[in-house]
Amino acid sequence: MTQKKSFITDLVANQNISDYFALAQAQRREAKNGPYWQLTLADRTGTMEARIWYPQSLHYENLKAEQFVHITGQVALFKDQIQMNIAELRVIDNADHGLCLTDFLPSSSIPPQELYTELQNFLNTELTYTPWKNLCHNIFADENMRTALINAPGAKSIHHAYAGGLVEHTLAIMKICKVLAELYPQVDKEILLVAALCHDLGKAFELSQGISREYTDEGRLLGHILIGLEKLEPFLHQTPDLPHELILHLKHIIISHHGELEFGSPRRPKTVEAFILHFADNLDAKINTVQNAVSEQPEQERQFGQWSEFHRVLGRYLYQPMRTPKQKSQKQKRNQKRSDQQWAEASEPLDQPSDEPKKSKTDKTKIPVLPGF
Repeated sequence: MTQKKSFITDLVANQNISDYFALAQAQRREAKNGPYWQLTLADRTGTMEARIWYPQSLHYENLKAEQFVHITGQVALFKDQIQMNIAELRVIDNADHGLCLTDFLPSSSIPPQELYTELQNFLNTELTYTPWKNLCHNIFADENMRTALINAPGAKSIHHAYAGGLVEHTLAIMKICKVLAELYPQVDKEILLVAALCHDLGKAFELSQGISREYTDEGRLLGHILIGLEKLEPFLHQTPDLPHELILHLKHIIISHHGELEFGSPRRPKTVEAFILHFADNLDAKINTVQNAVSEQPEQERQFGQWSEFHRVLGRYLYQPMRTPKQKSQKQKRNQKRSDQQWAEASEPLDQPSDEPKKSKTDKTKIPVLPGF
């Protein structure tokens, strides 16, 4: 398998590069002195702009997004942003070169398949109403749905924007909803959890599954809420014992989860469960966005008291505060002390056998005292 050596977040100005990248975008442009290629390179750490200038640009006729390329060039600084000036580019076949796709696609820190399995187990444990269990089983059993969900990002760029991001986001919302349903016992926890599973089904089809993560025609024309309802409908038909009133409520929770008309919801929340899902969805998305913004620096350089760059979506700078030092509880301290004592006792050397006869505890024979002592 071919190993990628350099990643975009590690590149610095004036660095010479000879490595593999994916093309997220490719456009041929015209300048005064001749045509040039405007490219966006991608790997698992992010994207960067690149250029093939005239006359070298004349050697390339059909560059396009989703291609894998080997590039020789130099990193330059342009308007405070790094950019690659390409001297040579070669389009390659991923299969022939044995590239590892995880080098080119950002992915969740936990493997998406593990998250998907946890999602299944979570619902299998929490749901008791048979029609809800059957509905979820039918969704999980569909191979096309499974593949789409596992590979899908949670969004194009703002939050959970990586492979497995949608499953990670969905699982987090379920856990938030479970806690809130236990805090407010009058809430219908089961329909809330099913709605959490289904609320973003359309996102798995709104964005393409490739390197560029562009919107599909379906995504641009319909949006993920309507797509999600369409994808859900066949599974509802496979669950004939699900009452119409529950189906109606489930659909309402799904279509209102963006909260307001101006944010893309056809209807605003009108039930307790709809409000909970809306705020759970918004909370997880915001926390993920903030965490990503304050963790953009390399981990070894992070320290409290630092500010992020201005975050355009959130409209503010974000702060890295000092964290409360972690201390062991009294119970943890007692357990640690007990463990240390057991370890010390186990480590004591055993008595060595002796050739001398042992004295009895009742042996009171006096040792004679020599004169002068």
